[in-house]
Amino acid sequence: MTDFVEKLRAWFEVKLELKQRQNCHNIREGEIWWCAIGENVGVEINGKNKNFTRPVVIIKKLSHFCFLGVPLTSQEHTGTWYAPFLFKNRQQYAAIAQIRVLSVYRLYRKMGEISRADYSLIKNSLLRLYF
Repeated sequence: MTDFVEKLRAWFEVKLELKQRQNCHNIREGEIWWCAIGENVGVEINGKNKNFTRPVVIIKKLSHFCFLGVPLTSQEHTGTWYAPFLFKNRQQYAAIAQIRVLSVYRLYRKMGEISRADYSLIKNSLLRLYF
C-alpha cells in the first residue's frame, strides 16, 4: 500500500505541473501522442516513467481542449478488448476497453499518425465492443 500511496503522490505532482503549463496542442484523429495517463486504480491502465505517460491514439477530437483517446500497449493481448496494429514497424495493441476522455493538457509529444486502415480497425473494434 505504501508504494501505491507514493505513486499517487508523485502523480499528483505531475498533475499540478500539467495544470500549470496548460499546453494546448493542435490534435487530429488518428495521431499517436505520449500522454500523461496517470496512476490509476484497479484494472485501469497506468502511465509509465516519471511523467506517468503512455502512447494514446486520438479517436475523436471533442473540442479544442479534449478528445477521446485509447491507450496503447506493446504487450501482446487477444480478445475483443484489444485491436492489434503495426506502428513504426512495432506491434501495438489499442486497449479498447480503456477508452476515455482526456485533456490536451496531458499531451507531451506527438509520435506520429496511424494509417487510415488501422484507424478504421480501431474504430470498428470500439463499435463492436460497446455497441
